[in-house]
Amino acid sequence: MIIALGSDHAGFTLKSFLSAWLLENGFEVHDVGTYSTERVDYPEYGAELGRVVASGDARFGIGVCGSGQGICMAANKIHGIRGAVLRTVEDAQLARAHNDANIACLGGRATELALAQQLIQVFLDTPFDGGRHAARVAQLNSLM
Repeated sequence: MIIALGSDHAGFTLKSFLSAWLLENGFEVHDVGTYSTERVDYPEYGAELGRVVASGDARFGIGVCGSGQGICMAANKIHGIRGAVLRTVEDAQLARAHNDANIACLGGRATELALAQQLIQVFLDTPFDGGRHAARVAQLNSLM
């Protein structure tokens, strides 16, 4: 499975940690940048992350900026993206089970490495429940 990753400078360290962890666990990684801690703007990387996931070139995406909020907002501008900021294990589980989220967003300044790893593991392991939630996801997908 291919996982796309994108970050700004504030998320670079956490993104790099998660990239290595994903590779160690048999995932393929498509890194859309940034590639250093030099200051950049998150909208560029969030939008590119969204494009890669929306195109089907990656099954899921992980976006990281300082808080997780900005890169999530940028990714969600791309049609077909359902990004969610994850702070707790319950956030990760419900974002997948109820919202069929396809991009997990984390705060590089707000999320410890061990928690980030746990959140992404839960996100990747949780299937979409479908059922009553499918109509809502369809409504989200129809928004322009």
